[in-house]
Amino acid sequence: MQTTTTAPAAKTGRGAGFAMLLGSGLSNQLGAAIGSMAFPVIGPAGVVAVRQWIAAVLLLGVGRPRLRAFTPPQWRLVLALAAVFATMNLALYAAIDRIGLGLAVTLEFLGPLVVALAGSRRLLDLGCAVIAAAGVVVLTRPQPSTDYLGIGLALLAAVCWACYILLNRAVGRRLPGAQGSAAAAGVSGLVFVPVGVLVLVEHPPTAGALVCAAGAGLLASAVPFLVDLLALRRIPAAAFGIFMSVNPVLAAGVGVLVLGESLQVAQWLSIAAIVAANAVSVSSGLRRGAPENILESTPKME
Repeated sequence: MQTTTTAPAAKTGRGAGFAMLLGSGLSNQLGAAIGSMAFPVIGPAGVVAVRQWIAAVLLLGVGRPRLRAFTPPQWRLVLALAAVFATMNLALYAAIDRIGLGLAVTLEFLGPLVVALAGSRRLLDLGCAVIAAAGVVVLTRPQPSTDYLGIGLALLAAVCWACYILLNRAVGRRLPGAQGSAAAAGVSGLVFVPVGVLVLVEHPPTAGALVCAAGAGLLASAVPFLVDLLALRRIPAAAFGIFMSVNPVLAAGVGVLVLGESLQVAQWLSIAAIVAANAVSVSSGLRRGAPENILESTPKME
């Protein structure tokens, strides 16, 4: 009797967990779209500054790091994570401003894919790499309207996300709980204080721009972080990593519906190919007994 009553409850819990992840992904991409509406007034740097401040307040409140107890080696990791965190978000938002939400997020997801494929010699993983590479070639192929700077910024965000995954894993081993991530978010928020002040002084924000930037901070930082933590209590962390691969599709959909972006059929197919390669690579790594899921450490601090 106990088994029959527990199984439906477990399925219900997992269903709720996946629903939370879907809501988290939609919130993340909708927040990015809303934030981009403030670009004409305060630019990507202004929006990112507000986002970093909100993320810092949130994570410092949740992680409550004991900063005075950090050792120099721990501080070095935290500072490196803070630098990657700040660069990743600034590069991503600058890329969104130039090439659109869907393409920027898709290219950024190459970071986790590279981490998943690194060091693998399996034919399946090689196939995933070839499929993803083909998708990237289609997305970045030369055209009269190709924005190479935007593509470069999105790829920089991908590199930063790969570094973020590796650094976050190292920080998680050196510092308990979310203390390392919280401290990195706090440092990043401090770094963006002069940047944000300079931008807001040179480009006085309207009330609407501030609302959009704050909305990006809440929807793309606070909500996903808290919802992902709740979802991880209901579903395996491995499933969390695989489910994150749907974010480029959500980003492309939000870009079309909210921002009026248009994507060609070839671009949609390329996005689907990169998403599929990401999901297959992560799931195959789990099946072969990989000791740690590449996305397991903490939810991404966007």
